[in-house]
Amino acid sequence: MRLLLALAVSVCAVSVQAQDKVRVATFLASSAMPYYIALERGYFKDAGIEVETVPMASHPFIVQAMVKGDIEAASNLVTLEGANINQRRAGTLAYISVNGQNHINVQEQFLVKTGHPAKSLKDLKGTKLLSAPGPANIGAARAVLKAVGLEEGKDFSIQEQQMGMHLAALQAGTFDGAYTLEPIASAMVKQGVAQRVETGVIATYLLGRKDAQAFAAGGALSGKFMAEKPAVAERYAKAFAKGIADALNDPTARPLLSKYMNVAPDIAPTLPLTRFTMAKDLSAQDLADFQKFVDIGVEQKIVAGPIDVKSFLKSY
Repeated sequence: MRLLLALAVSVCAVSVQAQDKVRVATFLASSAMPYYIALERGYFKDAGIEVETVPMASHPFIVQAMVKGDIEAASNLVTLEGANINQRRAGTLAYISVNGQNHINVQEQFLVKTGHPAKSLKDLKGTKLLSAPGPANIGAARAVLKAVGLEEGKDFSIQEQQMGMHLAALQAGTFDGAYTLEPIASAMVKQGVAQRVETGVIATYLLGRKDAQAFAAGGALSGKFMAEKPAVAERYAKAFAKGIADALNDPTARPLLSKYMNVAPDIAPTLPLTRFTMAKDLSAQDLADFQKFVDIGVEQKIVAGPIDVKSFLKSY
């Protein structure tokens, strides 16, 4: 009888745990891959978590939703947005992982429409450009072009566009080029709509080292969620970490790019990915690169004031 009672209690506990729901904001970029792996492969479910995917078109919207309590997590939130809200309201959110970007771990890049003569960033003089949405993305684009000597309004113009509009805008000739993200960039190149000018531009021109890691986005949890449901937050983080491990090491996870991120099956096997890194695994050099990136965001007034990146990292 006692054994049966113990089993009943155990089953009941698992059932209760399975009811834990986490609403997760996602942004259309390949940096969301660890989340979708953990979802598809049942890592969240195994952790007793039911996730609700909430697609959002802009990072400021993600922050607003987190502040309002409409979501508990974000799969790939821009870190300058996270730094800014934490500088204003400490403890609003924390990153459990961050994604390193450079010319090897490709995410952000400049493209021009096919046939355009530009071979370098300086050749973008005289162009009409579009940018990935949000202050952090367009701010980075402007800063990179300024670093190579181009002046906005005189040498180029740039305008934010939702990610889903990038391919059509270049195809139609509405813009000459784009500061855009993966997987949209590879799709445009594959379809012959655009050609790359340069990748990894944040590391090269803003951090000053081609091999630096620009930790421009990452997986985040709301401060309220971590405070009110610490055990659930930890289980979520550990399931997310399994998604990261597979993204980095398991080629069989690649087809999920096609299923969840509209990546053509023939592109998925070779699509470049950011360097997904759990907060606990960041090296001293990683932290220095991250701090420099955020400090640049402060200089650009994307981040309201100075802030230590370690203050909004959470290790599990």
